[in-house]
Amino acid sequence: MQTLLWIIIFLATYCIMEFMAWFTHKYIMHGFLWSLHKDHHKKDHDSWFERNDAFFIFYAIVSIGCFLLWKYDIFWAGLPIGVGIFAYGLSYFLVHDIFIHQRFKLFRNANNWYAKGVRRAHKMHHKHIGKEDGECFGMLFVPFKYFKK
Repeated sequence: MQTLLWIIIFLATYCIMEFMAWFTHKYIMHGFLWSLHKDHHKKDHDSWFERNDAFFIFYAIVSIGCFLLWKYDIFWAGLPIGVGIFAYGLSYFLVHDIFIHQRFKLFRNANNWYAKGVRRAHKMHHKHIGKEDGECFGMLFVPFKYFKK
């Protein structure tokens, strides 16, 4: 029974992280922490790293914190929550950094309907180089209009 509960908590955490990514992106990255995110929209440096990568570090710390709370018997659900956050972060890295932005030259030939829709939505997001007037702040679940031909 505990294993089933952990799986449910993991899946719920993974799905909630898409909302958290959307919320963080729209209201924090395009809000008061635009100074960290703007180099992702308009590259103004020669480094492979972006100031925007600081957001990855924040969620990694939250995930590690959950693991530690579980390890030291402080919070029993820390493990499935920490793994859910980690799994979403890995998915985000694979889809956003590798597939869409090609920070590593992998998945270049993915052309199924889902890949095309995610790419279209992200392209529309990056059409706006300023912090205002953005659209498509999610990553894995994007509006259906981007999946139409």
